[in-house]
Amino acid sequence: MAEETGPHGPDASMAAALDEAAGTLLAVWEAARERTTSQLSGAQLRAVMVVEQYDGINLRRLATLTDMLLSSASRLCDRLVAAGMLEREPGRFDRREISLHLTPAATRLLAELRADRRQRLERILTGMSAEGRAALLRGMREFDEVARRGEAAAAEAWPVLQPTGERLDEPLTEPGSPPSTGEPPVARTA
Repeated sequence: MAEETGPHGPDASMAAALDEAAGTLLAVWEAARERTTSQLSGAQLRAVMVVEQYDGINLRRLATLTDMLLSSASRLCDRLVAAGMLEREPGRFDRREISLHLTPAATRLLAELRADRRQRLERILTGMSAEGRAALLRGMREFDEVARRGEAAAAEAWPVLQPTGERLDEPLTEPGSPPSTGEPPVARTA
């Protein structure tokens, strides 16, 4: 007999337990973010990470992927350009369109963030048993795989930030933009 997976079944209690445990993981992420990226707000950091994923992204697509109004995304980018985190240049296919790129300072900042975050995670993982670490890794990989499959099928997928630097999908294209050139995809990280 299959287990009940409705709102009050085992999956609901698992989701509640995962939600609680995820709070600790998010606290580790946030502590690293606060220490490493104190000069950027959460929205600015998210925008920088999206630009890293989709090098050369235009402002309209950045606004879509960060769930912002175009005018808000434009002001946010103005602040990031002024802070030395983003560069603007004319687009490859349409010179009137502006493409966004990370500066070396932004790349260094993201590397510092990841290094700090991984050090914090390592300290916690050393307190776990080898079996617990293996189970956590196996479960997180499966969770990630299922989430990506679900998002790939969804009409409005949000970008999943990949910590390994590999890119699992082609970037979205704006309506009316040229088709993919067949160039290898750009790496994206979190």
